[in-house]
Amino acid sequence: MSQKATFERHVYLKLKSLAEAQAIFQDRLQGRVLGRVLGREAVPVTEVLGRVTAEPVFARFSSPSYHAAAMDGIAVRAESTYGASPDQPRTLTVGREAFFVNTGHALPAGTDAVIMIEQVVEEEEGRVRIESAAYPWQHVRKVGEDIVATEMILPQGCRLGPYEMGALAAGGVFEVPVWRRPRVVVIPTGSELVDLKTAGETDLKPGQVLEFNSIILRALAHQAGAEARVWDMVPDDYPAILEALRQAAAGDADLIIINAGSSAGSEDYTATAIEALGEVLVHGVTIMPGKPTILGCVQDKPVIGNPGYPVSAVISFEQFAQPLLCRLQGLAPPRRPEVEVIPSQPLPSKLGLEEFLRVKLGRIGQRVVAVPLPRGAGSITTLTRADGIVRVPAESEGIGREETARAELLRTPEELDGTIVVIGSHDNTLDVLGDLLRRRNPDLTLSSGNVGSLGGLLTLKRGFSHLAGSHLLDTETGEYNLSYIRQHLAGFPVRLVNLVTREQGFLVLPGNPKGIRTFGDLYHEGVTFINRQGGSGTRILLDYNLQLLGLAPDGISGYENEEFTHMAVAAAVLSGRADVGLAIQASAKALGLNFVPVTTERYDLVIPESHWEDPKIQAMLDVVRSDVFKTTVDGLGGYGTGQTGELLWQWEG
Repeated sequence: MSQKATFERHVYLKLKSLAEAQAIFQDRLQGRVLGRVLGREAVPVTEVLGRVTAEPVFARFSSPSYHAAAMDGIAVRAESTYGASPDQPRTLTVGREAFFVNTGHALPAGTDAVIMIEQVVEEEEGRVRIESAAYPWQHVRKVGEDIVATEMILPQGCRLGPYEMGALAAGGVFEVPVWRRPRVVVIPTGSELVDLKTAGETDLKPGQVLEFNSIILRALAHQAGAEARVWDMVPDDYPAILEALRQAAAGDADLIIINAGSSAGSEDYTATAIEALGEVLVHGVTIMPGKPTILGCVQDKPVIGNPGYPVSAVISFEQFAQPLLCRLQGLAPPRRPEVEVIPSQPLPSKLGLEEFLRVKLGRIGQRVVAVPLPRGAGSITTLTRADGIVRVPAESEGIGREETARAELLRTPEELDGTIVVIGSHDNTLDVLGDLLRRRNPDLTLSSGNVGSLGGLLTLKRGFSHLAGSHLLDTETGEYNLSYIRQHLAGFPVRLVNLVTREQGFLVLPGNPKGIRTFGDLYHEGVTFINRQGGSGTRILLDYNLQLLGLAPDGISGYENEEFTHMAVAAAVLSGRADVGLAIQASAKALGLNFVPVTTERYDLVIPESHWEDPKIQAMLDVVRSDVFKTTVDGLGGYGTGQTGELLWQWEG
């Protein structure tokens, strides 16, 4: 039978909830895998960071091993000082009744106390005067004060950090019995993959993807205390995948991860290979991202079919591989701290799937606001940008407006306090501002959410951001932002600060093959447009110009296709998904597109009066007004900085 006939499509087995899948995996492995001893090894105490003790560790020496002075001063026998007072000072002979010592020195024989040097008056002919009595063991570190020889310093199953390493060394433990690190084998699969080592030799062709998931998985395994080896890439070929799995199972791996090929496509062979050599326990988990996860066992070794999309791969690893690697070392899986948050906008979710939403977080007043990031499972940058993860239960259809939720923190609470939340229209200069702000003030972060200018003003009034970015054109007066603030922020005092002026125009491929010059050209046959979302300043600019020309939007092919950023519009044109889009010149320059100018507009920052004196906001404005910001922005192309940083208007509400 041909391979094509045999492997047309591998349907999911019955989907399991996350809790069910975790329980099935753990129960199956409990006796045969989790009970297996990794093996002990003795490692120098200087090299045990992150390792786990394989048995209790006992002190060889006491610490300190002698009675030591805890202060600079004189060592004395306490009873020889009794009765000393300011009215009746006592004089002691140096070398017989008093001995000068420094901190850490061993006490001379016959002494049991130290008097601080500040309380000692030196007299002539080797004598000193004291005006207060000492008590036994005053300012002395006694033998074994910290550690007593033979006592247990650390129990079995302790993960070793810098403090533990110091305690072991202090107790004379120079080699530490630790568990061998769990061994993980990562097998990347996919005919579309390009090895990073050869990727620089030529440009990627359509359909080719850089193989970087193994970098993430290897690093995650290392964080979990394991050693990970990444095998050579295996194409989407069933015999090749089967043989790679067979070799991995015959080796010394404690966990095998096959990345990609876990879904239900006609070239997804992972489940079939696991089933051929062992047992598939779970194929498909009701989580998003991460649904295609496969859990299995081959030769009593756990095998995880890890999804190919990077965010799915991470979520799958954290929910299944990480707990397993911790349990192998006798450790409890780590738990991230959580904080109560309120989303900046409703967060609908698909019923029946537990969703892991990546969010930006910032503290505004007494609450922490969560700004959702794009949900795509292939968007690895949603993890680099995220401050937390909100888990929406499978039985919920999402989180509504004004509802609270719990967020697992990916940053420290202190970082949330230093986050400035700006929601509104997208602009590339916000990235520049965020970078320069971080350089100048490492404790501050600029977090931006793109919902369009009008959405930014409405979010601002609800108290869900520190400021908004806006470029809303008043089609009657030609003025920017003022009328919209009067209309939508009544009773809400704000200040308007200019960030930049910028060129808006048509983005087209080099050479402008479709000959786009005017708004009327968008109606030509064969021209596909990519739009910005409703409420954005760019969308308002488009609709205004169409209205002036008496043209109906529904005559434009692609008018209904929306993106939330200028760079996304540029990417759509560059990729051929659209022939033209309306966006800023800087986005065209960034991706090498041609730019046909339409208008110059003003992009402003709308800052509530209640936040104006906030040191974070003032630090941000200092950066906006700096020469380095203006110079950097000028280098992007299509921007003007003549009014950058100026207070243009103060609205009393």
